[in-house]
Amino acid sequence: MTNTRNELDRLQHQIGQANPETRHKMEPQLRRMIERMRLEQLEVSDQTKRLHETLLAEAIEAQFDNMPV
Repeated sequence: MTNTRNELDRLQHQIGQANPETRHKMEPQLRRMIERMRLEQLEVSDQTKRLHETLLAEAIEAQFDNMPV
């Protein structure tokens, strides 16, 4: 349990330090971590859920930025 929370803390720190232009690429890692926490019946904080939603939105936005017009 503590190990999972420590891993989540490290991942959130990495996301916070990542380049804002490319941090959305870390969304799959965060999604897997959230799934793991739920399997281990650990509570996922609102802050973590909001971060995941933000990364999802950034990933969607990045897809449209690369579309030819």
